[in-house]
Amino acid sequence: MSEKTREHRIADAFVIVADTLTADFDIIDLLHTLVNECVELLDVDAGGLLLADETGELQLVASTSEQAQFVEVIQLSAGAGPCVDSFRQGVSVTVADMERDGGAWPGFQAAALGQGFHAVFATPMRLRGHILGAMNLFSRASGAPTQQDAMIAQALADIATIGILQERSIRETHILNEQLQRALDSRVLIEQAKGVLAAVGSLDMDEAFTALRSYARSHRMSLRDVAQQVAARTIGDIAEVIAAARAAR
Repeated sequence: MSEKTREHRIADAFVIVADTLTADFDIIDLLHTLVNECVELLDVDAGGLLLADETGELQLVASTSEQAQFVEVIQLSAGAGPCVDSFRQGVSVTVADMERDGGAWPGFQAAALGQGFHAVFATPMRLRGHILGAMNLFSRASGAPTQQDAMIAQALADIATIGILQERSIRETHILNEQLQRALDSRVLIEQAKGVLAAVGSLDMDEAFTALRSYARSHRMSLRDVAQQVAARTIGDIAEVIAAARAAR
């Protein structure tokens, strides 16, 4: 591959990974694209990606071959391996010669060699203190990645990490917006219900609110639900709601 062609291929890889960060965001598609592009672009033979779940436990979410998947499963079962260390420490881990240097993780070492992998490079998916997971890149030949390949792998992982965190932020913002809108809607319903009770029961607004809250508590209902039913005149007995206010006087 000529240097010019390689530069174009690197640029294409970044475009391809970034292109998964669309309105129809699919995290599985993003992660599979990430490992596949790394294997296509870099001097490696297979890849796997582990992502932390809500409890912080790593889960296998993407791999480029059955051999890589097997090694990753063994790593997770043992709770030890380059990818696990990369995730826990937030740094890249290089094993240039698995037979010579992999003794720290005997289960992983045996699995990797058994599948024909003699070198591993693990890079974290991190951004400003957030570590979401880690990516393993496997080679059948011994040797560490070049500095450029290590930087490219990390940069592609960083793009994917930004995408995941941005999607989470958007989702959380959407949830907060929904909660705010629901609160505003509830406030409108409560004011309407207070108006109904004030008109029907000759109550002032404070007494009307007390009636709504007392009725909701005594009937184990949400204040919103009681207000909605009173405003729509669908509650069983408005007089009972009014009585709650008078009892509180």
